[in-house]
Amino acid sequence: MFQQIQSWISSLQLRSLRWMMLSAIAGLTVLSVSWVAWSQQSVTISFLVRAVEAQQLQLLADQFEAEHPDITIDIVQGPNAADAVENLYTTSFLLGDSPYDLVYSDVVWIPKFAAAGWLQDLSDRVSDEDLSDFLEADVAAGRYQDGLYRMPFRSDMGMLYYRTDLLEDIGAEPPETFADLIDASQRIQAETDVPWGYVWQGAQYEGLITNFVEIVAGFGGFWVNPDTLEVGLDSPEAIQAVEFMGQVIADGVTPGGVTNYLEEDSLRLFETGNAAFLRNWPYVWAEANKEGSPVQGKIALKPMVHGEGQSPAACLGGWGFGMVADTPHPDEAWQVVEFFTSRQGQRDFALEYAYVPSRRELFTDPEILAKFPQYAQLLEVAETTVPRPPVGQYAQASDILQRYLSAAITNQMTPEAAMRAAAGETRRVLGSPETET
Repeated sequence: MFQQIQSWISSLQLRSLRWMMLSAIAGLTVLSVSWVAWSQQSVTISFLVRAVEAQQLQLLADQFEAEHPDITIDIVQGPNAADAVENLYTTSFLLGDSPYDLVYSDVVWIPKFAAAGWLQDLSDRVSDEDLSDFLEADVAAGRYQDGLYRMPFRSDMGMLYYRTDLLEDIGAEPPETFADLIDASQRIQAETDVPWGYVWQGAQYEGLITNFVEIVAGFGGFWVNPDTLEVGLDSPEAIQAVEFMGQVIADGVTPGGVTNYLEEDSLRLFETGNAAFLRNWPYVWAEANKEGSPVQGKIALKPMVHGEGQSPAACLGGWGFGMVADTPHPDEAWQVVEFFTSRQGQRDFALEYAYVPSRRELFTDPEILAKFPQYAQLLEVAETTVPRPPVGQYAQASDILQRYLSAAITNQMTPEAAMRAAAGETRRVLGSPETET
């Protein structure tokens, strides 16, 4: 009996030992599988975007993730104001250990971010042949000194919208010069019930700068030469540009309230049928032609007017991707950039949301033209684009010019005094040599 009990205990101990060994092996197997799964966990690539566009960009993010299951895109929603998004990026870099791998960047951020060392030079990742497929000005806007710090995704450019029916009423052609614009505006105001001729963006913000850039170039002048840092704000051409901006207000061609107008304010006046001409961006076409709009089917677009003997200029805007200098996942981040900026990525985005692509061939894509026939004219405008000066101190230079332009068009200073003061302050910020004017 005792031997039976001892045998039973030994058998039980053996089974227990086997169970423990099997449990240990199973546990090690689970740990091994878990380690492999963890080691193959998807990489997350993150960037910050204005809230309104974050939802739109998710279209391409979903497509990318379907093709790249090992990479997840985290589109962080920021404020809708571009300058607020820039400030958030800047703060993250200044604090160190930025959570972002990419920067979805406005054209004017690149000089500042590149000069600060916050972005990687992308020159070795893309060939000149590949870059030749993009609009030349869009590529140039991504360069700083000898490097390429931004790949173009979508373009943007200022242009002149006009009422075709009103020009027909007065028997006039679309204006080509500043004088033509004033003359046609005044005739329309006198001969029709449309109260205003020409509306634009005159509040003290970056939009005022974009208007000035087009007008000063149209008079043959410039703001800052990025190669020499020469400042042209106190040149006769620049003063003439500011005089024009003030003249259209003083003559009643433009409403006095324009000095508080943002893009949406000027659009509202135009799309309700209360203005004949509007300087604005490509998004206006869809807005002004939407169902129920009083001007639906009665508008066209063209490059901005210019001075006699000069060429038109469209201020370059737009967005693209830069790569954060210390991202731990540069290769995966570059795959995201390549996908978004590819022909198919830009084409899908343009067809879905009517944004302007930065690849030249898409302006003549049959499917895009069938849906957005104005793209044929947009290419003409795109070929006249001029960038804002790519200098590291752009933010300070813009702030200076905004203040003095606003002072001039609100009659707090004369155009000449305002531009001389703006030129002096800009030269001190840039370390530019004083010039005789």
